[in-house]
Amino acid sequence: MSFSLLLAKTSHHLVDNATVEYGTKYVLRALDFIWQQTTLLTWLQAVIGISFGIIVLMYGWRIYKALTVVGFGILGLYLGLWIGEQFQKPLPGAIVGCALLVILAIPLMRWAVAVLGAVAGGILAAGIWHSCNLPQEFVWAGGLIGFVAGGMISFIIFKLAVMLFTSLGGTSLIVIGTFALIYRYENFASDPPTTHLNQLYYGNPWFLPLLLTAGTLLGIILQFGFLKNSKE
Repeated sequence: MSFSLLLAKTSHHLVDNATVEYGTKYVLRALDFIWQQTTLLTWLQAVIGISFGIIVLMYGWRIYKALTVVGFGILGLYLGLWIGEQFQKPLPGAIVGCALLVILAIPLMRWAVAVLGAVAGGILAAGIWHSCNLPQEFVWAGGLIGFVAGGMISFIIFKLAVMLFTSLGGTSLIVIGTFALIYRYENFASDPPTTHLNQLYYGNPWFLPLLLTAGTLLGIILQFGFLKNSKE
């Protein structure tokens, strides 16, 4: 009897460790992807990204239709890439996924906004979950809660959904562009080169989620103010 209990506890412990390890790898993979995109940007690309990000952050609701089509196309690109990789054909899958969702986004604009609002909510909620040092194996649960909340907001208050995903998109461009400028300064202009940004980025789980959340809230406040004082 005691041997059976010991075996059960050992198995449970192994499963928990495997789940935790998978959750940690998932988070690190997302952080690594963002960091890789940051380090590939040039000075000019970073400045253009920051400039466009400021416009989207402040006036995204004015051009939300174009942003929705572009955002839905990017979403289709990554979905198609993932599906294509399962059949060893990532490039055709990415092209088909991007084209398909771009075509669908135009006649189904409100549904496309709802999906992007849900995705934005999921990203923010997963980031908050990670930054609060909650169990990393359940980071998907935090993202799912945000996804559902973002989707519900999209159907209840359409304008808020537009502000949510445009503010997050603009903030992401500003943050990544700023990171790229700091990275290039630390590695190519500083003597000797430093790694302060890298240490801050990977050493503090709250760093990136805090920037994205604060920027998104700021964008929503700004857009709401501009929308309130403008003609319908």
